[in-house]
Amino acid sequence: MKKNLIASAIAATLLAAPFAASAGEAELLARIDKMAAELEQLKAELKASQQKTAVIEQKQQELASLAAPAVAPAPAPTPSAPIMASGPTTIIGGYGEINYNRPSKNASAAQTDVRRAVIGIEHRFDEKTKLVSEFEWEHAIASASDSGESAIEQLYVERQFGNGLRGKAGLFLIPAGLLNTSHEPTAYYGVERNFVETAIIPSTWREAGIGLSGDTAEGLSWDAGITTGFDLGKWDAASSEGRESPLGAIHQEGQLAKSRDLSVHGALNWRGVPGLLLGGSLFSGKVGHKTEGYTANDARVTVYDLHARYTPGLWDLAAVYARGQISNTAALNLTLVGNPTPVPKAFAGWYLQAAYQAYKADDYVLSPFVRYEQYNTAKSYEALPQGLGVAAQPDEKVTTVGANLKVGEGVVLKADYQKFKEDKTRDRLNFGVGFSY
Repeated sequence: MKKNLIASAIAATLLAAPFAASAGEAELLARIDKMAAELEQLKAELKASQQKTAVIEQKQQELASLAAPAVAPAPAPTPSAPIMASGPTTIIGGYGEINYNRPSKNASAAQTDVRRAVIGIEHRFDEKTKLVSEFEWEHAIASASDSGESAIEQLYVERQFGNGLRGKAGLFLIPAGLLNTSHEPTAYYGVERNFVETAIIPSTWREAGIGLSGDTAEGLSWDAGITTGFDLGKWDAASSEGRESPLGAIHQEGQLAKSRDLSVHGALNWRGVPGLLLGGSLFSGKVGHKTEGYTANDARVTVYDLHARYTPGLWDLAAVYARGQISNTAALNLTLVGNPTPVPKAFAGWYLQAAYQAYKADDYVLSPFVRYEQYNTAKSYEALPQGLGVAAQPDEKVTTVGANLKVGEGVVLKADYQKFKEDKTRDRLNFGVGFSY
């Protein structure tokens, strides 16, 4: 608009030229001076307007830059979603724990143990393919003359196919219970792992094979696979190992594992309600491996569990029921008569647990908890001729009361007391420190 005013002023000057002679030179000059002054005023106003526009644009840019951080960041990718990457990446993590146990009726048996140290390496080849590995050392020193152990806990390759579907091959954890796939010391309550998920479900339980898993929009996730299984030929009836954990005594862990008989497994978990997890799993396979002359080639191991966890507000509630069975063992147990630990037909257990976040300040979170569990590693045996059988053992009942103190995101201090109903010599006070990163 101001440009039009300037043009009009110039045009008026040109139109006024023919009348200069008649109006007089003085009048014409006066009119020219006046229009020149008006022209300078219009130019000044135009310059001021341009400067004002520049200031407004600068302020708009500053406001935009200040508002940018207020936008919520994109959520971190879940394990089931591809992680976009420009190239191969390698991540190193790990966990460990050091525990102190003091039997209340035999203080001289108190001991401290570097229970385990684990280093995990995950390498992502691209946004869909990764390698997962975990290397574990138990009891501080591993050698032929020590109690320590060095083991590969996981070693598998996983490929994501889209629509929540994933496939893997290698040595991986069986998706049973709550503890087996989340066994870092920062992930569970208590100094020691619970008995149901160590004596009945032999956590950490891994097998070599192939597996598929997937997720749905309704909160349902599933797992299925074909893997190695157990080797009943490893059963030592003269040892107490089978009484401590029947499956722990015959697991193969990927070490020269007999594979004539393979096993299948499946698991379902539902997370359709915030804070709630409901699930179950099943594992089954023969364990004789068609060994020539063996009396238990038709023996089969079947294990299943039901589990639930609910975290409303400051509460953390959990429950697990697990049951295992080894079938067709009567002929084998006849050859083991006189030994203290024949092969059980059934073993089972369950627990209830409640924890409460009682205190939180800065980086500290204190959560007292109580857990009651009942389990039996020799609940029943297959029938033998009278006088040759072994009586089933009563259920052991254990109450654990204690607290976890989390320090930041990766460190936890633990203390608890465990009371045993049947074998009271096992009552003990426990302290521990754990970490994961």
